Amino acid sequence: MAYRQHRRRKPRGCAVIVSEKARIAILISGRGSNMQAFIDACAKGDLQADICLVLSNNPDAAGLGRAAEAGITTVCVNHRDYDSRETFDAALVHALAPYEPDLVILAGFMRILTPVFIEPFAGKLLNIHPSLLPKYPGLHTHQRALDAGDTEAGVTVHYVTPELDGGPPIIQARVPVEAGDTAETLAQRVIVQEHMIYPIAARWQLEGRLQLTATGARLDGETVPATGIDYAEGTR
Repeated sequence: MAYRQHRRRKPRGCAVIVSEKARIAILISGRGSNMQAFIDACAKGDLQADICLVLSNNPDAAGLGRAAEAGITTVCVNHRDYDSRETFDAALVHALAPYEPDLVILAGFMRILTPVFIEPFAGKLLNIHPSLLPKYPGLHTHQRALDAGDTEAGVTVHYVTPELDGGPPIIQARVPVEAGDTAETLAQRVIVQEHMIYPIAARWQLEGRLQLTATGARLDGETVPATGIDYAEGTR
C-alpha cells in the first residue's frame, strides 16, 4: 500500500497527532448518499482512510446529520452568505485548510466551483457525475438520456478542472435503459453503481496508483481511456 504516515496538527490548535491513514474531506449539498458509501467503505476497511470533515453549503442538508451520527466533524459554509462564487470558494478553502485533506470528494455538491477552489486542490479533487461523460454535462442527465433514445446510461468519476464536468474521466459504470424507464427509475439503478465506483477511484488515488497529468488521468502508469475505465465486478 502507498498510504503514507501523516504527521498533522489538529484544527483549532489541538496537539500534534500521527495517523497512518489518509484524510478525506467530503463536500455535500443534500442527503449524502455517496458520502455514506465512503463512510461504509472506510468502516469495512475497503478504503484505508479517515473522513476528516464533511462540509456543506446547505445548512439543511440531511447528510450533515448522517455524518455527525457517524462521529465525523461537520462544517457549513452557506453560499448565500457570499456575494460571488469566488468569495464563497475562498471561504471553502479556508474551512478545509486546517484539516489538510489528501483527497477532496464532491458528493452531490451542487455548486459550480471556480479556480479559486479548484487550483489549491488540483490533482486531488474528484467528482461523480450521473452520465457517461462526455455526454450530458450539467443537470437533468437521466431525462436527457431518455429524450435522446439512448440504450444505456451510467455514471462517471472524474478529476475536477475548471471546465464544468469536463475533467479527465477515471472510471465509468453503465446500466441499460429499460422499456418504460423514467428519469427516476433510471436514477435508482445508476446510483447503485455510483456507490460502487466512487470509493474505488478514491482508493486508486490514495494508493498513488492514479494521477492527474497534463495529458489526462493515468492509472498504474498507463493512460486512462478518454471515457474512463469501464467498471466491472472485480475491478481492482
